[in-house]
Amino acid sequence: MRPVRSCVLCRLLPAPFSLALRSLVLVLLCITPRCQAVQAENVTVLEGGTAQISCRLQNYDGSIVVIQNPRRQTLFFNGTRALKDDRFQMVLFTPRLVRITLTNVSVFDEGGYFCQLYTDATHHQVATLSVSVPPETPTVEVKQEAVEGGEVELTCVSPRSKPAATLRWIRNGREIPGVVSQQDNGKTFSVSSTIRIPVERKDNGAALSCEAFHPALAGQKRIRHYRLDVYFAPTVRIVPPTGILREGDSLSLTCSVTGNPLPRNILWSKINDTLPERAEISGPTFQISRLSQTHNGTYLCQAQNNYGRAADHYTLLVYDNVSVTTTVPPTPTTQPITSHPVTPTLIRSAAPDAKDPGAVVETHSAVPYAVIGGVLALLVFTVICVLIVTIWCSVRQKGSYLTHEASGLDEHGEVQEAFLNGNDASQGKKEYLL
Repeated sequence: MRPVRSCVLCRLLPAPFSLALRSLVLVLLCITPRCQAVQAENVTVLEGGTAQISCRLQNYDGSIVVIQNPRRQTLFFNGTRALKDDRFQMVLFTPRLVRITLTNVSVFDEGGYFCQLYTDATHHQVATLSVSVPPETPTVEVKQEAVEGGEVELTCVSPRSKPAATLRWIRNGREIPGVVSQQDNGKTFSVSSTIRIPVERKDNGAALSCEAFHPALAGQKRIRHYRLDVYFAPTVRIVPPTGILREGDSLSLTCSVTGNPLPRNILWSKINDTLPERAEISGPTFQISRLSQTHNGTYLCQAQNNYGRAADHYTLLVYDNVSVTTTVPPTPTTQPITSHPVTPTLIRSAAPDAKDPGAVVETHSAVPYAVIGGVLALLVFTVICVLIVTIWCSVRQKGSYLTHEASGLDEHGEVQEAFLNGNDASQGKKEYLL
């Protein structure tokens, strides 16, 4: 191949000029048909994609074309492979355009690829390959477990992106400001956003999301959804039976338990006594068949987890079956009168004692209360009569005393006269008294 002398002015271009400007100047200066030039195009590709590196030739006359990677290793010498890397392929070699492809691109393939044209002088252009790394779906890290009444610290992490991704926290459609940190890993960036929020029992199961934005996602976003897991002590409530319990009936109690984590073991017991022999326990359910009054007492349901314990009680009152016989009053008819057994009416208290959810109030016939009322009224009347008689006698006696006191002088004269007349004074006095 006969060497061709290249345009001298093509080598006098200063380095600060941009590639496009230099290419334009080269085209304007190299106006002779024997002046050769080469141009390269910058490329941006997503990691894992395929990059096309192109070298455009001007006035090519068959000189040697060499393509090198950023480490200045020769990939192709004219159309011949020089480096054993099957990811690089020569797809086009013409007098106007030389093109190679690079598959499964990684960030380590970034850099300048040299398009060199060897004549009596060397001409080269650099095609810069940029690799963009979109973020994967971020992850959520919990520094410590969320406990009722405390705070939870959540960190959203995007471990690898280029350029650095943008993160934000969302709850109920509103953004929660977080503390953002960024770390340069050489070729990529690691980004994290941390938030601290107070938690209560009601926040258990609350939905949050962490969103990652990146230019390579073309307006899309990667979202990680997260549900709060708030731990709290259990609550216990015994569901009592309805109605009145009598001897021979069956009792069924259900212990309703909440908590996080939910207690696995539920303990039934009887206060100050042992459970009846006929008691059957199946998880939260407690049953007794054929009740009797010996079963009366307070029963306790307890539950516990790592964050506390709780209990609830139920007081059992079993009533016996009592029958009362009453006689129907006579009627004008001539039919015989019969007596029927009557069961007393049992009415559940409208406002039972909170300590006795099964309390029952029993109402009886009003006849005993009428009798007692009549006796009390008679006693009161008798007392009043006695008081009236006593007061009357007292007043009369006082009037009689005053009358005798007023007539005392006359009686004294009669006694004196009798003494002068020789009569026995004692007899006169005795007559006075009579």
